[in-house]
Amino acid sequence: MSPEEKELFKRSIVIAEENNAILHSIQKSMRIGRIFKTIYWVFIIGSAIGAFYIFQPYLEQVINVYGKASGILNSFQ
Repeated sequence: MSPEEKELFKRSIVIAEENNAILHSIQKSMRIGRIFKTIYWVFIIGSAIGAFYIFQPYLEQVINVYGKASGILNSFQ
């Protein structure tokens, strides 16, 4: 193997190691992003369910009032 070939081989090894480090950092960033996105959606869905749980009695009252009002209007006809 000539000295030029050895030098090219060493350079390609260095480049491969740099690429490997870059790919590992990209993979780590993707994992962290995926975790935060999951936490985000759990928070959004949990908030929606919690809001429904809190407002459910009020919604039932509004539905009952609407039902009584429509019953009264139907009795006039």
